[in-house]
Amino acid sequence: MSILSSLFKSKNREPFDLSNVAVDMHSHLIPGIDDGSESMDHSIGMILRFKELGYRKLITTPHVMSDHYKNTPEIIQKGLSEVREELDKLKIDIELEVAAEYYTDEFFMDKIEEGNLLTFGENNVLFEFSFSAKPRQVNEAIFALKNNGYQPVLAHFERYAFYLDNGEKAIEDLKNRGVHIQMNLNSLTGHYGKPIKKQAEMMVDQKLVDYVGSDCHRIEHLNLLEQHLGDPYFHKLENLPLKNKSL
Repeated sequence: MSILSSLFKSKNREPFDLSNVAVDMHSHLIPGIDDGSESMDHSIGMILRFKELGYRKLITTPHVMSDHYKNTPEIIQKGLSEVREELDKLKIDIELEVAAEYYTDEFFMDKIEEGNLLTFGENNVLFEFSFSAKPRQVNEAIFALKNNGYQPVLAHFERYAFYLDNGEKAIEDLKNRGVHIQMNLNSLTGHYGKPIKKQAEMMVDQKLVDYVGSDCHRIEHLNLLEQHLGDPYFHKLENLPLKNKSL
């Protein structure tokens, strides 16, 4: 085999099989309640693409942000029921559950103390920061979550600008505080930019990822993901002790 043909073959590997992930635990599939799906048709289209890609279960996580998306458990559960009803009508066989993606704003601590957070798996709570500015009460929020019986899961760690220069050390500190780390799969495609891709690759190389998620807001996110499944770093996911399958 020539060097040229060998290089060509290496760049066209078999796509990584997402059935090895099995469960997506970060997406925005409930229509009309955040910046994700705009309609029921969009929701069903995305869910069908997930199924085609090999997923057996989806845990969708609408934003909860006091200033923008004032979603409550009741609003989110109602949306889930409506999507499930449509899936049943269309005879689409896939598990669909809900949790939420909580923004660490000034009201987050109150929500924790109320004890009515939407969770996935063993009482996991998905939470996020501002992408540009680290919130002031990170350690307090983590302590409050743990103290109230929740398992904190930090969404898309690789996308936070303030962690780009010290990612490995920051993850070590978070894990020492009992936080699980979620990474967006499309970070490995370069969708969010080169620095974020580099951070995601470091996380994979150092085996610092507990969960991977699509963070799917629109069907184009899944199409992009499919186009890159042959990339080397997707195959490296096989070496990670991901918790997705246990959900």
